Amino acid sequence: MQMFFEIKNLRVRYEGAEVVKGVSLHLEEGEIVTLIGSNGAGKTTILRAVSGLKAPSAGEIWFEGTRVDGRNAQSIVKLGIVQVPQGRGLFPYMSVAENLKLGAFLRKDRRAVQKDLADVLVHFPRLKERARQQASTLSGGEQQMLAIAAAVMCRPRLLLLDEPSMGLSPLMVSEIGKIVREINATGTTVLLVEQNSRLALKLATRAYVLETGNIVVEGAADELMHSEHVRKAYLGE
Repeated sequence: MQMFFEIKNLRVRYEGAEVVKGVSLHLEEGEIVTLIGSNGAGKTTILRAVSGLKAPSAGEIWFEGTRVDGRNAQSIVKLGIVQVPQGRGLFPYMSVAENLKLGAFLRKDRRAVQKDLADVLVHFPRLKERARQQASTLSGGEQQMLAIAAAVMCRPRLLLLDEPSMGLSPLMVSEIGKIVREINATGTTVLLVEQNSRLALKLATRAYVLETGNIVVEGAADELMHSEHVRKAYLGE
C-alpha cells in the first residue's frame, strides 16, 4: 500500500558534520504528526530537506508515490508540499492582502484564487481587518497567522509548520493551535515541528522525538505525553 508521505533513512550534512543521521518517518493522509526535540536536534533541517531547500546526503523522500528528494523547491510546492518557515518569511513592506496573493503565485486558476482569498479572510477575521496594513506593522501573532494563511493560499496537501508558536503569548499560542486544527479539519495533512512540546502533543495524532539527529522515541501523541522520558526531557516535569 502506497504511503501518503515517507522519509527513508534521511541523512543531511552541514559543513561536513552530519546533523540528520538516518531518520525515517511517515504520515498518513489527514494526520497531524509532530516532530519534537531540543534546539539543534535537526528538526528544521529535516523540513528544509523535504522542501528542497537543503540537499540530503543520503536517503529518500516520497510524497504520494513520487520521489521528491533532489527536486527544486518550486517543483515541490507544485506537488502540494508547502512550508511555513521559522521566522515566518513574509514580505514586510507589502500589505496583508498582497502577501496572501503571493502565497498563490504558482497557481493559474485566478478565479479560484480570488475565491480562496475571500475564504481565507473569513477564516482569519483579524487579517481581514488588516488587509491593507503593511505586514511589518502586525503583531508577532498576526504575522504568524498571515504566514500560515499565505501557505493555505497554495492549497497544500501537506503543510510543514516550523515552530509556529515561537515568541508568541500564551493566548496567541492557543489561537495558533486552534488554526492548525481547523486547517487539518479541511483535509490538509500537517507535519508540525515545535519546541513547545506540550502544544505539539496536544495537537498531533502521532509524534516523533528527535535527539542529536536521531529518532529516539515514536508513537501516539497521547502516549508520549505520559512517557517518563518525554515528560522529564520536554515537558519540564
